[in-house]
Amino acid sequence: MHPEFTLHPQLEQDTCVVMELAVCRVLLMNDARYPWLILVPRFAGVREIYDLPADTQDVIWREVGHCGSRLMDLVKADKLNIGALGNLVPQLHIHVIARRQDDDAWPAPVWGRGEARPYTAPARQKRLEALRLILAR
Repeated sequence: MHPEFTLHPQLEQDTCVVMELAVCRVLLMNDARYPWLILVPRFAGVREIYDLPADTQDVIWREVGHCGSRLMDLVKADKLNIGALGNLVPQLHIHVIARRQDDDAWPAPVWGRGEARPYTAPARQKRLEALRLILAR
């Protein structure tokens, strides 16, 4: 990890920190419509996964898989969506979204579908506690 690592301001604004894994910072997207994590490798100036050494890439994908499987178990979702778009936020970040057939956007992608519904403070705290518990295993 680079000591110069800072989170992009848009990610800072739209998320809250769940925890730190070996390589990635795990964030919760502040949109209660979808169980949505974002993993950000803690390296300064990285835009693409291929900009990192192969062994680091391997760790990132294991962390994505770990978070995805735990999130699916937690919310009993139907499908896991994983994406690293970066069109608006150039910092490398990987979306991990648990989808349900009855969610607001199904079966389309979640981007650009309606307005985000921020978590209430109690709901956010409850979701963070649950995530920290299952992701620590």
